[in-house]
Amino acid sequence: MKIKEVIGIALFGLLLTNLSWAQNSPGPMTIEESIRIALERSLAVHSAKEGVMGAEFNRKTARAYFFPQWQGQYGYTWFSSPVQVGTQSATSIVTPPKPVADPSASATPITITIPSSTRYTFSLYTTLTQTLYAGGAYMANYRSSKLGLEISKANVEIAKEDTVLQVRQGYFNILRAEKFLDVAKQAVKQFEGQLEVSRAFFEVGLIAKNDVLQAEVRLANALQAQAKAENDLAVAKASFNNMLRREIYAPVELADVLDYKAFPLTFEQSLDEALRQRSEIKVAELAVGQAKESVKIVRSGMLPTVSLAGNYFRNSDQFYLNGDLKSDRWSISAVASMTLWDWGKVYNQVGASKVKVTQAEDSKTQIAEGVILEVKEDYLNMVVAEKNINTAAKSIEQAEENLRLNEERYKYQVATAFDVLDAVTLLAQVRVNYYGALSDFNVAKASLERSMGRTYP
Repeated sequence: MKIKEVIGIALFGLLLTNLSWAQNSPGPMTIEESIRIALERSLAVHSAKEGVMGAEFNRKTARAYFFPQWQGQYGYTWFSSPVQVGTQSATSIVTPPKPVADPSASATPITITIPSSTRYTFSLYTTLTQTLYAGGAYMANYRSSKLGLEISKANVEIAKEDTVLQVRQGYFNILRAEKFLDVAKQAVKQFEGQLEVSRAFFEVGLIAKNDVLQAEVRLANALQAQAKAENDLAVAKASFNNMLRREIYAPVELADVLDYKAFPLTFEQSLDEALRQRSEIKVAELAVGQAKESVKIVRSGMLPTVSLAGNYFRNSDQFYLNGDLKSDRWSISAVASMTLWDWGKVYNQVGASKVKVTQAEDSKTQIAEGVILEVKEDYLNMVVAEKNINTAAKSIEQAEENLRLNEERYKYQVATAFDVLDAVTLLAQVRVNYYGALSDFNVAKASLERSMGRTYP
């Protein structure tokens, strides 16, 4: 009885250990998890986000021009001959001349100012300047920097969308490689079985040696196809790990989502959504706006600049500017400046800026046309893959039935070994076509959603 209790406790503990291991062991990686990891680790996305920070710094820099600018200058100067630096006060006693009318008159002290000079001076100069009008350049520059910030944000979305597409393509490439490997293994087993049957028939004299040799050759070819499928799967997994910035040899186990789900939108609906949502078109529109603001910035050179400045100057013979020899002064000035003639320099710069506006508009049109073509190609590729899925699915049933019939006929020597080997090869090819079409459909749908500007999931 005690032995049974000990065995029961041991089995119960083992069961709990297995359950705990099963709960803690990671399951297959989903496509959503793969995308999340890729977005977190992508250097392209990180670089695009850094671009947003840089654009924000540029915006703040452009905003600073609206506020007063405070500048200061401190220096030391040695002169070849003494120079006047301020004045000094001195008291002198004046004695009335004799004889005087009033015998009670006495000497009178008076204060006089004497110019002071020195060979060296310490000087401080500071000015506070506020630009009141700059021909609209500061405002245009600020608007351009804001557009640049929006462009940087759109570039982040583009980087994310490209990363998502790459992950989805890599994900489905692995699933396709796994399916191809399964098909190759099934073909090897079927050829091995056919080779055993052929050898058995040859030993009893029912078939010729040639049939056995054919079965051996087909098996060798199938083994080579299996080796290639294994290599393709390893390469696909390595590429996927590199995309997710994991160890290149890290194990990859993915959830099988290689299925068919019809795309609900027509081409016209897909195109309309792409023209509304594509980040590349938004970037092109913002670039046109930036080019127009550049024209305003350059054109401001034809207009006057008005500024208000407050200045303060102080010099002394001591480092801290508090010596006996010192002088200071301050001033307030309003300045209006304008280039009256520059031989057409600003005019030509404005013309060059307008050309860039035209180029930006042309680039926007080209991008929009490229998006239209991209959506069309992806949509047609998806439709073709969708048709191939239906065709290949029906062909699998027919190829399986064809193999079964030829195997039965071969048992009764109504069919040849060549017929059975051809049936096995045909079935393997049909399965490859089916999984290939299924993968092509999912990849084409992912590409179409990327060309439409969609995010996944």
